[in-house]
Amino acid sequence: MARLFGTDGIRGIAGEYPLDEQTIFACGMALVRVLGRPLRVLLGRDTRESGPWIERLLVAGVRAAGGDVVSAGIFTTPGIAYLVLAHAELDAGVVISASHNPYPDNGIKVFSARGMKLDDEQEVAIEREIAALAHDPDVEARCREVPVAPEELLSPESERFAAEYLHFVRERAMGTSESRPLAGWRVGFDGAHGAAYRLGPRLLEELGAQVEAVGVAPDGRNINHHCGSLYPETVRRVVQERGCDVGLAVDGDADRVVFVSREGEILDGDDLLYILATHLQERGRLRGNVVVGTEMTNFGLEQALARRGIALVRTKVGDRYVLEQLLERGASLGGEPSGHLILPEISPIGDALLTALIVLNVMRETGRDLAELRRGFTRYPQHLVNVRVREKPPLETIPGFLHALAEARAQLGERGRVLVRYSGTEPVARVMVEAESEHLVREVAVTLAEVIRRHLGAPDAGSSGQ
Repeated sequence: MARLFGTDGIRGIAGEYPLDEQTIFACGMALVRVLGRPLRVLLGRDTRESGPWIERLLVAGVRAAGGDVVSAGIFTTPGIAYLVLAHAELDAGVVISASHNPYPDNGIKVFSARGMKLDDEQEVAIEREIAALAHDPDVEARCREVPVAPEELLSPESERFAAEYLHFVRERAMGTSESRPLAGWRVGFDGAHGAAYRLGPRLLEELGAQVEAVGVAPDGRNINHHCGSLYPETVRRVVQERGCDVGLAVDGDADRVVFVSREGEILDGDDLLYILATHLQERGRLRGNVVVGTEMTNFGLEQALARRGIALVRTKVGDRYVLEQLLERGASLGGEPSGHLILPEISPIGDALLTALIVLNVMRETGRDLAELRRGFTRYPQHLVNVRVREKPPLETIPGFLHALAEARAQLGERGRVLVRYSGTEPVARVMVEAESEHLVREVAVTLAEVIRRHLGAPDAGSSGQ
């Protein structure tokens, strides 16, 4: 049986398997059968045009199996996870989102009553139920007769949910009795036309900041389009043109954030890890003097942390693997270069708004800007090439790949590293190379990517480096 759950839930092109009508309806039923009835689910979604009809089918499936759903409407992924954990009457959370992906994609993320992603056993059990239900003629007939209209689903409690979540973020991040701790600040905010397009500006304004917002006019198709955390140049223009003290950009479901300094320097998750790790260490709150990163974490960060006596532990790419190591080691900070940071003492998943406020509070407490806070971390040149592929066979079976990889590692020696992996959420092979020489990293990355493209490239295969 093929896996439906990837590193971030079920994901695909809306309208195509596994996000076709019958599979979505079956997924709703499967959640109840596996997680137990009576199941009360809190549901949120981002701003994609496919969100309402996916929501309608999923809700119908849950109800058909004896469960119930409360809809928070457009809501961030970490917000749903927090609310499920905070409310004993809720048994699970579901978010309809494809995070940072373009609008044709969508996905289904599921959280347990503890506000955490499901474990592998639960995911496999749900997949088995979906497989059994998806070919049931009765299920096919019922999903075509779904009567629930999208506008009927929004809970009258949705505003209370928003206020409660924003209060949690503020209290845990700022730690101050001041009513407007960001008064006098001008903050650039890019909401990616996504789930935080209202919550983000509202939170910052309630804290006293003057917000210069972009990416806050979703039309169903512009989510993540040349905006948000994947395109920090957008908020950088805002910072520079409107004289902001700082800028931040979130992605479509607001589980990741990147910053821009007042000078226009872009700070990703590695920069934020360094800032928070050193801040926590100085206050004796970095447990075990350990930070958890991933295979993609810049080698320069590992060196910078080591100079301060902080060990970097690497995991596979994916927030679930970062969280596993954080819990196993009792560590207090981990994250990914994408801006997906986890502070498990506060939340078990990455939360862009929470991370943003914590970083802003470090700036406020220390009186130092981002450039000062990241001093001591020198990034190694890194080049990433994304190759769209038509299939994902084991890398070692690609003709010529192992030979090319050995040659690449010989070229880099001790001066760099290379990582090749498939994306867990897209039909993409990623080739990442780091070294002291920018020319060398590009040469090695392009050579390796070409080997993959030659044998696996999709018809429209292209590449992008970042």
